Amino acid sequence: MKRLPYLLLTFMLAACSTIDCPVNTLVESLYMICDSTGENVKMLDTLSVFTTRADDELVRLNRGAGLSKFHLQVSYTHPEDIFIFHFDLVSANVRVTDTVWVKKEDYTHFESVDCNSAFFHKVTDVRSTHNYIDSIVIVNPTIDYNYETVHFRMYI
Repeated sequence: MKRLPYLLLTFMLAACSTIDCPVNTLVESLYMICDSTGENVKMLDTLSVFTTRADDELVRLNRGAGLSKFHLQVSYTHPEDIFIFHFDLVSANVRVTDTVWVKKEDYTHFESVDCNSAFFHKVTDVRSTHNYIDSIVIVNPTIDYNYETVHFRMYI
């Protein structure tokens, strides 16, 4: 009778299965900062990025200094993300603001019944104001779990 709890515990542990669900289900786009030749450069100025929604404004990147690359989280339900970039120019002691619009198509990514579904995205268009950003080019339109894939090149 004393062995019954141990026997039940052994059966319960044997019944468990391993599920390979992703640990981090955030889907983020990677921006690479480039000069006019297309080379990756380290930005000397400070960058803050906000996103606007109908209900509020959210901080996506707060005072990034010396950046050559940065990630921005992509929304799940909006067909277009609007990002407000604030560049604090060290040399001129001035803040310059640019707005970036990223149009995308969202699609559900399903791995297993036991895992939460995630949303992946296909970028269809990107445009920006040209106060400090010269242009933004789509390098890889598919945004998924791969954090090393460069999605945009931002020329400043």
